[in-house]
Amino acid sequence: MPAPDDHSAGQARAAIQAALGSIGFCLPGSIVIRRTRCGKPRCACKADPPALHGPYIQWTRTVKGKTVTRTLTQAQYDTYVSWFANARALRALAAELERLSLGEMARAEGWAKITPGTPAPPRTRPVRAPNHPKTPKTPGDPLA
Repeated sequence: MPAPDDHSAGQARAAIQAALGSIGFCLPGSIVIRRTRCGKPRCACKADPPALHGPYIQWTRTVKGKTVTRTLTQAQYDTYVSWFANARALRALAAELERLSLGEMARAEGWAKITPGTPAPPRTRPVRAPNHPKTPKTPGDPLA
């Protein structure tokens, strides 16, 4: 059974929970704002300096394993930009909660951090016996 939370870890968890409760709607994916050149040879986008077309606001996300891209208008982008920011904040808070949980589990179980140069912790599984069925047989072994 894990030991009770450290006071600072409990405070950090409470802060994460409060922040999670204040997050509104979230939209997954990423936003890219692009300016492009067209294929017309006499277009201003081919000039020096070029006058590129756009901006084109593209929202890309994954749906059922497929990449889906939509072009948003400036008004749509202005409406939903905070929803994309909420999704980033949600991912950051989840990662922080996972990091905090891993630290608390290690503390509760008495596991020390393994750093280069320190001896490895004791094995948790026993070493297989030489005649174990999954152990490869040696050429001189009568059971081989």
